[in-house]
Amino acid sequence: MQTDPPAPAGSRGIDEILADARARLTRLDAPAAAAASRDGAVLIDIRPAAQRATHGEIPGALIIERNVLEWRLDPRSDARLPLADRYDLPVVVFCQEGYTSSLAAAALQDLGLHRATDLTGGFAAWQSAGLPTTP
Repeated sequence: MQTDPPAPAGSRGIDEILADARARLTRLDAPAAAAASRDGAVLIDIRPAAQRATHGEIPGALIIERNVLEWRLDPRSDARLPLADRYDLPVVVFCQEGYTSSLAAAALQDLGLHRATDLTGGFAAWQSAGLPTTP
């Protein structure tokens, strides 16, 4: 039987970190994310290329892999994308199943992007809802 090593004082487990991130978000299910996109929110796919190649993509979603997300969307960053010129930019982040995207959306809120949120269930939920995808 494997035992967990004692956690350092003040550390938090990933389940706690994820719960704290989600507590700050108004997460959107797939139909609500599609409606937000139609109303001008930017859908951002943070999945790696291999996942996109295996599972498909959401047409019109902006691809920004997770490792550069904050730099591309921080209005203060020299590496920001042109659309990242304001803090009230409505952003809906998604990953494959909706875990990493919660952490990413909370990180965007930490940058001041107060309208950032994520897609509950990720790309898999979008696809299950019968919303448009490309192979």
